[in-house]
Amino acid sequence: MAEKIRIKKGLDIPVAGMPSSRVTDDTATTLFAVCPDDFPGPIWKAAVKAGDTVAAGDTLLIDKASGEICLASPVSGTVEEVHRGERRHIEFISVKGNAASSELKAGPARSAEEIRKAILSSGLWAMMRQRPYDIVPDPNVAPRDIFVTAFNSAPLAPELLDSSLAPYLEKGLQALAKLTSGKVYLGIRPGSGITSKSAEVYEFDGPHPAGNVGVQIAAVKPVNKGETVWTLDAATAARIGMLCADGILNYHTVVAVTGEGVNDPHLVKTTMGASIDTLIGGMLKTGQSLRIISGNVLTGVRVHTNGFLRYPYRQITVIEEGDHADEFMGWASLDPGKFSVKRSFPAFLRGLSKPYKFDSRIKGGHRAMILSGEYDKVFPFDIYPEYLLKAIIAGDIDRMEKLGIYEVAPEDFALPEFVDTSKIELQKIVREGLDNLRKELS
Repeated sequence: MAEKIRIKKGLDIPVAGMPSSRVTDDTATTLFAVCPDDFPGPIWKAAVKAGDTVAAGDTLLIDKASGEICLASPVSGTVEEVHRGERRHIEFISVKGNAASSELKAGPARSAEEIRKAILSSGLWAMMRQRPYDIVPDPNVAPRDIFVTAFNSAPLAPELLDSSLAPYLEKGLQALAKLTSGKVYLGIRPGSGITSKSAEVYEFDGPHPAGNVGVQIAAVKPVNKGETVWTLDAATAARIGMLCADGILNYHTVVAVTGEGVNDPHLVKTTMGASIDTLIGGMLKTGQSLRIISGNVLTGVRVHTNGFLRYPYRQITVIEEGDHADEFMGWASLDPGKFSVKRSFPAFLRGLSKPYKFDSRIKGGHRAMILSGEYDKVFPFDIYPEYLLKAIIAGDIDRMEKLGIYEVAPEDFALPEFVDTSKIELQKIVREGLDNLRKELS
């Protein structure tokens, strides 16, 4: 029987454009890419060059420091480009191939060392994260515990497990249990019916960010200084189970194409790293200036049609830019279609049952942080967020440690950033703070 935990602080943002359950196959995409910036921590170097032939699961990038962690090709084909930006920084490596070729068969893994090597060589290791620092885990540091989240509570987010992966979740949890002397914890949505004999199951009820693994860690067993825990989602755990049990490395995924800027939002079967152009080709509304986001509106990455599906997102959100908006009275408008968490508009009378049309405008100017307690209403941690952010900005490591820096990741500050009247980029501050802290303590 799963233990139930109620998350009271948070906010479910009613964004229009919920996807239907209809599923289509992406048969048009032939270009896929891996973006190393999606995998923080390692210093990546290219292991291939343009024109090389690769199979699904072959190494594209490798960590300079460890030489063990790699990023693998999601499909079989030919390396199209090693795209570099400023100072020769690798922005992505693209592979031209066939989405149907993303399945690779290898030998099953049974022992802890075999499991460790299989996950490292397959590229699945880079899909996990460690706390502190919210980076790809160090393979030489054993975790205190491993936390797996089986649902995503972000706006318009789809279910994490599709029918092809669900049967392998328990096998993945069994494999993960061999990599820690502690426990494996599984966070599930109320009524999901997911059970496990290999993990302690907790049922989290409440608004977003109840599905964030950081919130689940804080509610079950917080991270203290000197401790390391690993985190991952249930889809990655299921892929690990498939790899270790049957020797199959599967990069197929189901992506929810969502948002007000999409005609007929629905689910699409494709492969990780798919080209945005072909993945959502013909689905965008015309006559509007649109913003395409790989992920959800809170933590996603802005991409263009020539971009790619970014990790860890299984969702594409399309909203209006709002750059041509011409509103009578602006912020002082009494428009009932405007959403506000502070009851600044009369729309609060209709509640959250009816979706709102959002655009990409921040609707305000940058100003100094206001200690008004507005972050606390949507921040379900036993942490003072304003004081932690101020300590990060000041670079005060001792104060950062005392205020809980080891427990958090940038995504945990997405809702405070949304409700912030000062329009401060809180997630960016936290990411830079974690990176600086790791450099200082390494």
